[in-house]
Amino acid sequence: MKTKKIWANLAVDNLERTTNFYTQIGFTPNGSSEELTSFIVGEKEFVIHFFLKDVLQTNIKGTLVDPGEANEIIFTISASSTAEADAWAEEVRNAGGTLVSQPEAFGKGYYGFVFADPDGHRFNVFFMEGL
Repeated sequence: MKTKKIWANLAVDNLERTTNFYTQIGFTPNGSSEELTSFIVGEKEFVIHFFLKDVLQTNIKGTLVDPGEANEIIFTISASSTAEADAWAEEVRNAGGTLVSQPEAFGKGYYGFVFADPDGHRFNVFFMEGL
């Protein structure tokens, strides 16, 4: 089977807050409606839709995890340098996100941090030498 496209759907409480946060950290708006706000991320144009919780829960016919309590997925954003990772951390803080961990070196040639958006969805900003 050949996959035509893949994207992510996440649940949020407040579309305006989500739109403001992701716009402030540099994600590219990809449209919105009364039920969702959407962004394009990265050079390969990965799409992330942020749906109101009740809409997404109805559509998946199941229970959503509380991102403040558990994570179903953690996205990784590739930084081009340690300085760029540090800049991401500052942008996230200024936009109202939470740094779960401070930018730091770990392992050989690795540097990064984890942040949570206002709804608790976690992202790893990561620089790896040679990547």
